Amino acid sequence: MTVALKKVRLALGDRVVLHDVDIAVPTGQVTAVVGPNGAGKSTLLRACAGLLAPERGQIAFAGRPLETLARAELARAVAYLPQERAVHWPLSARAVVALGRLPHDDADPEVIAQALGAMDIERLADRPVSQLSGGERARVLVARALAQEAPLLVADEPTAGLDPAHALALFTLFQRLATEGRTIVVALHDLSLAARFAHHVVLLADQRIAAHGPPADVLTPRNLEPAFGVTMLCTNVNGLPIVAPVSTLP
Repeated sequence: MTVALKKVRLALGDRVVLHDVDIAVPTGQVTAVVGPNGAGKSTLLRACAGLLAPERGQIAFAGRPLETLARAELARAVAYLPQERAVHWPLSARAVVALGRLPHDDADPEVIAQALGAMDIERLADRPVSQLSGGERARVLVARALAQEAPLLVADEPTAGLDPAHALALFTLFQRLATEGRTIVVALHDLSLAARFAHHVVLLADQRIAAHGPPADVLTPRNLEPAFGVTMLCTNVNGLPIVAPVSTLP
């Protein structure tokens, strides 16, 4: 599903967070949204998920303006994983994952089992989420989003709390879902993960899109250093891209 933002201004209350956002999120690709703290990554993701109407401009899903979509239709089209990982009820992991099926009015056991397996949490299925570690709970919530089977998956810091093995497995899964035609949009702090797994990168800075395009074009010292205020090392090690901060700029 294509998401297009045209001359969009996004605000939270009286505070404008992003100006002049004009971008189309590519279908069937992993798009990584990066930038310093407070750059507006979460706000942009909420807009891409249809959860935040623009103060100005237009957001369209598959060519249809956001305001013309019924909430039930949007719920079937977009799966959203927020940065907040809290679960306020003592539900089992399986029951939480099954919540992803609500927009479809079914609890397809095969889809739920596949989502549990994709996140390597079958053994946790019957345990209350309140008894799980932060990383385990994060994997349960990702599985809930997967169970929704939406053509657009929007995930805010999906690797937060995950160990390296599960973070790599998650992004390998995201790439596979993209090859199957799904559109994936993620906010990330790990620039090396973005360089390795994303097809398209959006860099936010100074309340605007500072750069967007293929990772090799966006994740460069010229773009990253003024955005983050640090010198950056952008290199390859054994064929893998590495993007790392070196020192703060004077």
